[in-house]
Amino acid sequence: MYRRLVILTSTFALALAACGEAEEDAELDIATTDGEAEAMTKDLEPGDFALLNPGPRIVGPQGPEVKTALSNEAGILADITSYVTCPATMTACDPANAPDGTIYTYVHTVYPGEDMDPASGAGDGPDDIDVEMATAFKMTAPAHGFTGAAGFSKDEAIAAAGEAVQVVITCDADGALIWTVNAGDGGDQWEDGEPLTFYWQSTLPPAGPARHYEIRADGVSGIGDGPYPGADSTARNACLAVNAQDAPQ
Repeated sequence: MYRRLVILTSTFALALAACGEAEEDAELDIATTDGEAEAMTKDLEPGDFALLNPGPRIVGPQGPEVKTALSNEAGILADITSYVTCPATMTACDPANAPDGTIYTYVHTVYPGEDMDPASGAGDGPDDIDVEMATAFKMTAPAHGFTGAAGFSKDEAIAAAGEAVQVVITCDADGALIWTVNAGDGGDQWEDGEPLTFYWQSTLPPAGPARHYEIRADGVSGIGDGPYPGADSTARNACLAVNAQDAPQ
């Protein structure tokens, strides 16, 4: 039976992932037994963005942030602001001079229903498509170099969808990450203009903006750019390490 890595957190039971644990997660071995896979899954705890201690940001051609939109042929479903940081122990974040073993934190703040207007900045532009219920933020390509450390802003999730909110982080069969936002029975939803920040960590720096990020809202999807690592055959992806137990022998 195919079994995905599932990370479940609620506002009442949120496991915390310290930055220092990310380097250990990067050394995950491929699971060869059900027991090993179960133990590996337990090691991949979700983190609270508020408790991260981010270091300096990478400054790329677009500056320290990439601001763009998640859209489809009908219009813009959300805008998104992304950036990548190095560990706090570093004074500058330059991948060309970063030491071996550097862990890069990819951060994405998504604003459903907002139009990315350069004059107004993320989240302050006019509505393009009214979003009543955003349900997921995801990648459309493998999370190259994924260490197993990922999370979101607990405070923003509660502000957006109330105390009953649950965020489920899964890996798909190709090694991409999916954050599913379940608002519960409270009636509140993640909707127009409510920012929610997601993050994940990789052993690889960004190769440049790539059209590999997606929002799912009101039954449709919008896709857009964000910083993304290039493929590297020597870098592990914790999602694939967990999923490997289900590969044909």
